[in-house]
Amino acid sequence: MHRFLIAGFVTLALLAANVSQAASVEESSKRPVMQIQNKQGIKAVYDARNDQWQAGIGKTLYYVRGLIESYKKQGVEPSKLDIHIVLHGPTAYWALKDEAFQTTQSDPFAVNTNAKIIHDLNALGVKVEVCNVTLRGYGWTQEMLLPDVTIVFDAYTRMIELQQEGYAYIIF
Repeated sequence: MHRFLIAGFVTLALLAANVSQAASVEESSKRPVMQIQNKQGIKAVYDARNDQWQAGIGKTLYYVRGLIESYKKQGVEPSKLDIHIVLHGPTAYWALKDEAFQTTQSDPFAVNTNAKIIHDLNALGVKVEVCNVTLRGYGWTQEMLLPDVTIVFDAYTRMIELQQEGYAYIIF
């Protein structure tokens, strides 16, 4: 009987704590959420250097899509954004057509799931660029690249140029 009383008190204490937490969440949700003020001239360059994946696509591509959605929720259409993604080193293979991608994966059935998001981002005005030095280093040709990708002379001079033009520099 003593155990049941203790269990009952513990349950009541937990319920009270949850109600208290819910009340504080409700109170905090009444606080205004600061949104962006500058809705013009938004420029960013993503340095896609780490071969990390999220939700089945390159992590940089995933987060760029999220950034676009965040701006849309704040009243900025994708056409007002100027975003570049520079793929180089270990991320450059994200820009390959399936046949070349399969070779990099040593899997004749592999599909480059980045192809669709690169196409979709390009349709939203995002410029996906790949480093020519990386292409040559891996022995890849221009014909192996997805059609929505632009080749830049090298990643670092491209990113320096964009930073000099006022682009926010984001490392991924």
